[in-house]
Amino acid sequence: MKMNGRLIKSGICFCCFLISCLSICPESAAQATEEMEILQMFYQEKDLVISATRYPKSISQVAENITVITAKDIERMNAHTVAEVLNRVPGLFINFTQDFGAASLIFTQSSEPRHLLVLLDGVQWNFLSDGHAETNTIPVGIIERIEVIKGPASSAWGSSLGGVVNIITRKAGITEKPSGSLQASWGERNTQDHRAQVSGKVGKLGYYLYASRQDSDGLRDSRDFDSHSFYSKFNIPVSKKADFTLSLGYSDPEIDFGDFPSGDISQRGLSRTFFTNASLAVSLTEELSLDLSLHHFQQKSVQKSAALGLWFPMLPGERYLDTVYDENTTGGNAKLVWDHKCHTAVLGFDLDYGKLHQTLTAGQFLQWWGVPAQASTRPDIDKWAIYANDTFVMGKWSITPGIRYDHNSVTGSFTSPSIGVTYQLRPDSILRASVARGFTTPPLSITSGGGLFLDPNSSLDEEEVWSYQAGFETACLKYLWVKANFFRHELDDVLVQEFGAGGPPTYNDMVLNRGESRRQGCELEIETVPIHNFTFLAGGSYVHLTPSSDSGFTDMYEYTVGLRYDDQKSFSAEIFGHYLWWDLDSVMNASYDDFIWDINLHKTVYDQEIFTTKLFLFVHNLFNGSQYTLGDSKNPRRWIETGVRINF
Repeated sequence: MKMNGRLIKSGICFCCFLISCLSICPESAAQATEEMEILQMFYQEKDLVISATRYPKSISQVAENITVITAKDIERMNAHTVAEVLNRVPGLFINFTQDFGAASLIFTQSSEPRHLLVLLDGVQWNFLSDGHAETNTIPVGIIERIEVIKGPASSAWGSSLGGVVNIITRKAGITEKPSGSLQASWGERNTQDHRAQVSGKVGKLGYYLYASRQDSDGLRDSRDFDSHSFYSKFNIPVSKKADFTLSLGYSDPEIDFGDFPSGDISQRGLSRTFFTNASLAVSLTEELSLDLSLHHFQQKSVQKSAALGLWFPMLPGERYLDTVYDENTTGGNAKLVWDHKCHTAVLGFDLDYGKLHQTLTAGQFLQWWGVPAQASTRPDIDKWAIYANDTFVMGKWSITPGIRYDHNSVTGSFTSPSIGVTYQLRPDSILRASVARGFTTPPLSITSGGGLFLDPNSSLDEEEVWSYQAGFETACLKYLWVKANFFRHELDDVLVQEFGAGGPPTYNDMVLNRGESRRQGCELEIETVPIHNFTFLAGGSYVHLTPSSDSGFTDMYEYTVGLRYDDQKSFSAEIFGHYLWWDLDSVMNASYDDFIWDINLHKTVYDQEIFTTKLFLFVHNLFNGSQYTLGDSKNPRRWIETGVRINF
C-alpha cells in the first residue's frame, strides 16, 4: 500500500506536468503585464527569482516558500559570514557560536544540515563527506543576492530534501569606467575585515575582481579566526546572441574552535576551497535559449583535536584525533528554455563526478581503545539527472509542474515530481500552494568511509519526503506587507545512527534507514512601508517534530523584531533582535532562551560624483544575551566595531 500511494502521488504530479506541456494558451491567457505596484514597493530588485525553476520568473508565479536577500540587505547588516545573513531568515535555525567567522550548521524548518543544498554560481558547496555545507568559505562581499527555498526542491536541483540556498554573485562590469568599493572595519579583540572590489570593462571584456582578509583573536578566549579570499568573474560577448562567462574563487579560513573541557579536548580546523565555473548562454531564437556550463570544485577540510589533559590520561597538547577530508567534484549542466507567450518551459541535464579522500589519524589514547593509528578511504560518486518544468499562466492563475529523474552510483535512482500553484487574488495579494517529493543522498562517509567507532553502510537508501505547503502574501492592509506559510513534511527512510549495529568483532555504531518522521509548522513575516522614515519589521517560525530529530529537537521556534530609520540622504540606523528556542536536553548545558540585539549606524560623510564615503558603527549583542547549544561554546558578549566604506 505504501508503494502504491507513492506511485499514485507521482502519477498525479506527472499527469499535471503533461497537461501543462500540451496546453494551448488562448489569447486571453497571455502572461499578465500588470505589475503589482504595492508589492513592488517591498520587492524592487527581488521581483525576479531564479531558484524555483532554474530560470528567472516573477515572484507572483513562485509557489515555493522563498526568501530573497540582496546585496543592499547584507551591506545594511554588515555581515561577515553567510551564516550571519541566513540567521535573519524565518524558518532557518542556525547553530553557531556567533563568533567572528564561526563555523555553522543550518537547519531548514528543522531538517538536518545535510538536507540543505547550498550553491554558489551553480556549484554545489556541500561536503561529500558528511553532506552539510560550510558557508564561512564564501565571502559575503561577492554576493549579489541569496535565494532561499524552504522545503524540498528536488524536482529542480536533485538532492535537497530540506531546501536550497542559492548564492548568486555580482556581475561583471559593463562600463569602461571602473566602479567598486573599499571597506575596512575594526572591532574588539583585534577583529578586522578588509575588502576591495572593482568592476568594469576593457574592450569587450567585462570583469569583476574581489579580495578580502578577515582576522580575529577570538571574541571568546581560546578562539581565533583568519581567512583570505579571492574571487573573479569575466564576461565576453562571443556574438550578438552568445555570452561566455568565467568565474573562479579561492578561500582559506583557519579557525581555532577553542577548548571543550567536557570532552577534555581543544580543536583547530582549516579549509581550502577553490572553484571555477565556465558558462555559455546562447539565444537560439526569440523564444528559445540554451545554457551550457562546466565547473570544478576542490574542498579540503582539516580538523585537529588535542588533549587538554584535564581527565584523560594524556599530556596537554597530545594528539587525540586528526580528520582530513580532501574532495574534488567536476561536472556540468545543459539547459534549454522555451519562453512562449504564457509558457516558460525548462529542460535540463546535470552531470557530476565527485571523489573523497578521507583520512583519520588517531592518538595513543584512541589506539589503546582499538582505533587504528590511521585509516584512509577513497570513495567516489557518479551522478546524472534530467529534469523538466513548465510555468504557464492563465489569467490570475500560475501553475508550475516539474519532474526530475536522478541516478547515482551509491543509491541508484530517484524520481522527484512537484506541482505548484499561485493565484493573484488582488493586484497586491498572492495565494500559494505546492506539493513536492524530495530526497537527500546519504553522505559518502556514512556509506563508504565510516568514522570513529562508526562502520560504513553501503546499502543505505535515500532519505525521502513528501511535502505540502500553502501560504499567502499581501499588501492589502494599509502601509503593511504580510507573508505567511504553512508546511507539513512527511519523511521516510530517515537516517539514524544505532549503537552497536555494526556487529562483531568491533560492535561499532552504524547508520541505518529507520522509520518515519513528520515536521510541520508555520512562518510569518511582516514589514511596514516607511512612516516618517521609520520601518518596522518582524518575523517568526514554529516547527513541531514527530518523533524528535536525531539532534534531539521536538519543538523549535524563533522570532525577530527590527526597527529601521533611513532619512534617504545621509543617515540610517537599525536595531534588530533575534530569539531562538532549540528544545535541547539539559545535558548540553545550553542557553538560548534569550534575545540577541544588534544595533547599527551608517553615516555618509562625503558624497561627490567621484566617490562616496560612509562611516558605520555596530554594537553586537547589545544586552549580553546568551544563545548557544553547548556550554563549552558560548556566544560572544557585547562587542563593538567601527569601519569605513568608500564607493567609487
